[in-house]
Amino acid sequence: MAPTVFRQGAFRFFFFSREEARMHVHVAHTDGEAKFWLEPEIALAMSQGLSKQQLHEALSLTRSHYEEIVHAWRSYF
Repeated sequence: MAPTVFRQGAFRFFFFSREEARMHVHVAHTDGEAKFWLEPEIALAMSQGLSKQQLHEALSLTRSHYEEIVHAWRSYF
């Protein structure tokens, strides 16, 4: 299962229900994907296919929606 936290533009922010326990969020885009750690600070864990501009936008959206993502994570788990 991969609950969607939110969508913005071409990005979908979600997490997998049966993945590692460290808090993180996945970001899907038609061009590729990324994964960001949320603790101890927001940091890029991996990316594939996204341009630097798309990664910057995904990181910016992760930062601006941080509370929403953390709330969704804690509510689900």
